[in-house]
Amino acid sequence: MWWNENWDSLVYTFLITSYIISIFVVIGVMILENRSPLKSLSWILVLLLLPILGGVLYLFFGQNLRKEKIIRRKGLKNHEYLQNLANSQTKKLAELHGEHGDIVEEKKRIIQLQLNNSHSVITSGNKLELYNDSKTKFDSLFEELRKAKHFIHLQYYIIEKDEVGMKLRDILVQKAKEGVEVRVIVDDVGSWNIKKKDFENLRKQGVHIYPFLKVMFPAFTSKLNYRNHRKIVVIDGLVGFVGGVNVADRYIHGSPEYGIWRDTHLKIEGDAVNNLQTIFSIDWYFVSQVELADKKYYPSKDALGDKIVQVSSSGPDTDWPGIMMGFFKLITTAKKYVYIASPYFMPNESVLMALKTAAMGGVDVRIIIPEKSDAYITKLSSMSYLKEMMQTGVKFYFYQKGFIHSKVIVSDDMIASVGSANMDFRSFEQNFEVTAFVYDKEFAIQVKESFIEDFADSRRVILSEWRKRPLKQKAKESLARLLSPLL
Repeated sequence: MWWNENWDSLVYTFLITSYIISIFVVIGVMILENRSPLKSLSWILVLLLLPILGGVLYLFFGQNLRKEKIIRRKGLKNHEYLQNLANSQTKKLAELHGEHGDIVEEKKRIIQLQLNNSHSVITSGNKLELYNDSKTKFDSLFEELRKAKHFIHLQYYIIEKDEVGMKLRDILVQKAKEGVEVRVIVDDVGSWNIKKKDFENLRKQGVHIYPFLKVMFPAFTSKLNYRNHRKIVVIDGLVGFVGGVNVADRYIHGSPEYGIWRDTHLKIEGDAVNNLQTIFSIDWYFVSQVELADKKYYPSKDALGDKIVQVSSSGPDTDWPGIMMGFFKLITTAKKYVYIASPYFMPNESVLMALKTAAMGGVDVRIIIPEKSDAYITKLSSMSYLKEMMQTGVKFYFYQKGFIHSKVIVSDDMIASVGSANMDFRSFEQNFEVTAFVYDKEFAIQVKESFIEDFADSRRVILSEWRKRPLKQKAKESLARLLSPLL
């Protein structure tokens, strides 16, 4: 019938047009951007196999906004505080070399790298408290929030409207009524459960709250892929919190499906708090167009401890993937051991080769990942890396007590990092992340001891057994790996 013939012709024309558009996107956008071949090939595969759906996915998740600088820092780089820090770094490194000669000399290249790639300044005289369970972290956080006298600056990827979320809200509202400046940033995707009326209600009660990179179709579809994954709290410029714990009941009570949520967080008192404040100020300027340049947000502090801390941030607003480069340098300079915990393990080629090289060079490389995961395809992709890495001597452990959400690295009893960045493409290239690098033997040993406990609560993956997985399972993992740069 003429109708069927015309319909077939329309479908054929539509498909051909879709392919032409896909090819145009590939050539005109991705190739000319000089992206990594692996990521480009992944998107080419998606666009050619799924021309219509692939185009939609690319619109939402594929655009490279690093060069466009989602957050413009003009007006923030002229902070007197930032200028003084930048100008004092050479002198600071010399002072630290005299006080902590062995570690600073050993890790000075990492320190210098992060100063150059993301202006991550080095601080000393810090007091640290490590939390290996979320209940202790929240108990400490709420205690410090209640003591706030001047300001509270808080940002999280996820704030749930559950028991712990409501408790946080009540404290913030009460402090605002007492005259404390309260500023909150939540990621618009991570905290989608917070509705417009919730924002309005909090603002009426004196809490200044904004969503980060609000997604409004179609104007901001390209920004759906760039999320603020940071967890930062600054109280009166004196106390700071950073790490992997979001605001949700499951971090304290676990969940029926995954069991306990094992996570790690860090409390900082000292000059490193100013660095957290700087990162918050940049994000606040973006969401509110208000600059927090007053000196009261960067109070001078007496040394409360002796810990050397360098807070590093990275995201689409930076020229370089600073945290990833820090991890790479940490791994490649390790001499004895590197222990890593990450809930998602999809390293890029640089970090993958660094881990293989370290293990083959005799470094004890151990990685803890969850056996139960909250992201099915991501887990499949992670599993695809294990065989090739175990062949080089990397040891993998599946956490058994529940879901491990920690993002922690420790090496050689000298350096440890605690933050929000996972060991994957998204954290390295797309998300806004923050990580504290600590150069201290005592702290590194404390972190190592927590790893030893986690190893005891995990099962070692044996290469000979891993090879016996069903072919169907291996195929699913390999297919999922093709999507790893896009997850």
